[in-house]
Amino acid sequence: MKGLSIISSLLDNDFYKFTMQNAIIKLFPYAKARYEFINRGKHSFPKNFSEKLKECLKQMSYLRLSNEEKNFLEKSCPYFDYEYLNFLKNYQYNPKEVCITQYGENIKIYIEGLWNRIILWEVPLMAVISELYYKLTGAEPISDKKIILLTKEKLNRYKKLNVKIGEYGTRRRFSYKIQKLVVKVLKKGGGSLFMGTSNVHLSNFFSTKPLGTHGHEWIMFHAAKYGFSIADRIAMENWLNVYRNNIGVALSDTYTSSIFFQNFNQKLSNIFNGIRHDSGDPILFIKKTIDHYKKFKINPLKKEIIFSDNLNPNKVAYISSFCKKKINPIFGIGTNFTNDVGVPSMNIVIKMVKATPKKDWVSVVKLSNVNEKSTGDKNMIFLAKKILHLF
Repeated sequence: MKGLSIISSLLDNDFYKFTMQNAIIKLFPYAKARYEFINRGKHSFPKNFSEKLKECLKQMSYLRLSNEEKNFLEKSCPYFDYEYLNFLKNYQYNPKEVCITQYGENIKIYIEGLWNRIILWEVPLMAVISELYYKLTGAEPISDKKIILLTKEKLNRYKKLNVKIGEYGTRRRFSYKIQKLVVKVLKKGGGSLFMGTSNVHLSNFFSTKPLGTHGHEWIMFHAAKYGFSIADRIAMENWLNVYRNNIGVALSDTYTSSIFFQNFNQKLSNIFNGIRHDSGDPILFIKKTIDHYKKFKINPLKKEIIFSDNLNPNKVAYISSFCKKKINPIFGIGTNFTNDVGVPSMNIVIKMVKATPKKDWVSVVKLSNVNEKSTGDKNMIFLAKKILHLF
């Protein structure tokens, strides 16, 4: 296997990692965090996988933000100030922040350090794990020609539905090459329905808008610092303190949507452009969202729901049909675009498990709307559910 440089750009990452990094630098510059790899799919890793993975990460340490990439960020993200762009220009991955061990067919990975530094590891690390796994296990995808045809077929279905779509598939892609091929097809044939990609490097390459706001870890940290009950609200207010209403989509399921809506007060409901749905029954969520907006006399047709939970054409058709003339849906499609290539896709995640909101380490948890997507220390999950009356 020649060369182990799977990630070739510092911007080969999801946009929300950079928006969160900027906010962390502004508000929590001394906070530390710890992330851990979770092998949900119980995948068996080949011999010496950990050593090959370490080689890939070593190659990532040579990446730097180019002047051209910096110019792209300045133009497409005017809310990124000089301070942050200068930080990013001097940033480089440090493989010492990532601890990798292998026991037989199992690998353990954790990332630890200053939160504003290590936040960039999660997405590209997952992309490397995925692509390296397929390379070392000899997995053969369908041909590029078939991938192009399949992507066009999906795109045609989305066109008939007249829905807006974005590509969100970096973390579990089969390979960088296939993700790039898919985005090329979407860019060429998607017209105004293709909103762009969450991958900042590919956004630059294809001259599209980078998509994303913030992830669950942003709210998880706030829960550790301010408490579970008000974490959603404080996290949203802090987001507005940094970005005003420039990147205004709220994430709804870190501590279940019922708790989120309690925190999503009239002011926040008006300011944020919409809400992201990432777990649970989408139809039930649509109904709750519409009722919530109407309670504050807000027209739901002026708001958006960004759906991002394991989407495919059939699911998109089902959701969009229910949304019609009620609220505006946008669909962030990930694995179904970048890893629908004739081999089983990996079921892996990397999640924050601890943070230092003050001086000491505190376990952080995510509850989600479905138990399978909850993460963190079992005792802390129990405590969170007790505090939030979720039993």
